Amino acid sequence: MIKTLGAQLALFMDEPQMKQNLGALLKYVLFLLGVILAFTVLFHVLMVRVEGQEHSWLSGLYWTVVTMSTLGFGDITFETDLGRTFSLVVLLSGVVLLLVVLPFVFIRYFYAPWLEAQIQIRAPRSVRAQVTEHVIICADDPIAPGLIDQLELHRIPYVLLAPDPEVAARRHGEGQKVLCGPVDSKDTYVAARAERARLIVANLDDVTNTNVILTAREAAPQTPIVAIASSEDAVDLMELAGADHVLPLRQQLGEQLANRVNAGHAHTHPIGRFRDLVIAEFPVLNTPLAGKSIRETRLRELMGLNIVAVWDQAELKPAHADLVLGDQSLPVIIGTEEQMQELDELLYIYDTNWNPVLVIGGGKVGRAATRALRRKGVQVHLVERNAELAAHWSDVPDRMFVGDAANRELLEEAGIADAPAVLLTTNDDAMNVYLAVYCRRLNPSLRIVSRITHDRNMESIRRAGADLVMSYAGLGIAALTSMARGRRMIELGEGVELFEEDVPETLRGKTLAESGIGAHSGLTVVAVEREGELHTAPRPDETLEGDSLLFMIGTVEQHHAFRDRYGDPKRE
Repeated sequence: MIKTLGAQLALFMDEPQMKQNLGALLKYVLFLLGVILAFTVLFHVLMVRVEGQEHSWLSGLYWTVVTMSTLGFGDITFETDLGRTFSLVVLLSGVVLLLVVLPFVFIRYFYAPWLEAQIQIRAPRSVRAQVTEHVIICADDPIAPGLIDQLELHRIPYVLLAPDPEVAARRHGEGQKVLCGPVDSKDTYVAARAERARLIVANLDDVTNTNVILTAREAAPQTPIVAIASSEDAVDLMELAGADHVLPLRQQLGEQLANRVNAGHAHTHPIGRFRDLVIAEFPVLNTPLAGKSIRETRLRELMGLNIVAVWDQAELKPAHADLVLGDQSLPVIIGTEEQMQELDELLYIYDTNWNPVLVIGGGKVGRAATRALRRKGVQVHLVERNAELAAHWSDVPDRMFVGDAANRELLEEAGIADAPAVLLTTNDDAMNVYLAVYCRRLNPSLRIVSRITHDRNMESIRRAGADLVMSYAGLGIAALTSMARGRRMIELGEGVELFEEDVPETLRGKTLAESGIGAHSGLTVVAVEREGELHTAPRPDETLEGDSLLFMIGTVEQHHAFRDRYGDPKRE
């Protein structure tokens, strides 16, 4: 307690602003004492010359303080009007100076700074010596909360830098691992033990990120640094500054959105690798697979491919033999590269739709999506409301349409009636929700792929009719989590990931059907590894052994539900 009090006093007195505050408080106290002394003198003058009474100086001071504080005992009083007028002046002065101004000055110049000093002393200033292999997150941006959830889920230690002591103290009180210090100071990264970290994440603006990279590299020459770039032009600069990886997330988001479009020839779209296998998606629109159940597709029998999940109306559904694939369904499959090529040869003869794809929004994401589509030979019509921006990027799409996308005539001119898909790339979630409803009404068979900015709008845009949704934050979380785990990224979709868990003790000896994993947690078991052998799309009657490893697809919440239900094998 004494040590804490001493640290608070040291911090309180070392701050120049706090010294100025104490000076201002002292000046007011001296002024108040001067007023009390002046009233004491006047009391004696009036009592002797007007009232004809004799009182000691102590009695005069006593009367002044009692009157100014509004106690008013009444044992010493004035009898004349002049004396009573003086009493009123002293009383009103006391109300203002003692009861109003003094508490304000005390709180403003002493109590509030003292509380701030207490808060600041609680803000962690260094990382414990035993912490190692941690991730240092440089800013609390939209990516940070989800990234922290993922790191905690995978038992990876982390520390979040918070320059504001009040914010750092509050987050520390909430149980988060934070460190208070400026992001552009070498001492901060020394205190964060950056030289022993597994990853430093520079997730601020491009200019600040460049400074952070240079500063962090000085403190930790060997620690990998990954930076998030808002502009494509900043990628080279950050790499020159010392970043090991630079993620132009807006560009990557546009490319990921473009990959989810049904246009041109039908084909598989790889979304990641799992051991020696490829995880991919493919459209069933205008192919013989549309309208068939997973059993009827016979992909497992004919090619060895396993459908492990199906995207339908922006929701990832577990694959079961009787699930029927609709026109807008997007099956998720696992297989070898040779098996994927065999499926591509089958799908290639089927054309989904060769009409131009509509991209609504000509920002960075929209332009990146447009370029990605054109590289694949897909025609693109871009709709942009800002005439100046549209004129500057008019050479990116095949045709540019300037105006409000909510204008029906404009969308019809852009070809929405015949378009295979529309990409909603504006950074306004409310607008994307509105446009999803509007586009679905104008073309019920349209494939709608949209971006969102805030996770809270996910359900709204799904209900609006979007077939697949992705976000800037979700893509960043997936990429950074993969880097922290030292694995390749698998971008299944917004909020959906591939998890692995040892078979919990409560499930050992049970079959997959008896386990009830899907019913109780919502996770989909896509593979089981036993004695080094991987079995994809395991059968319901497969027995779960103690030395087996489960690979499951689902959300973070579903993963937590799995551990809550069956226990955490790593902590048994």
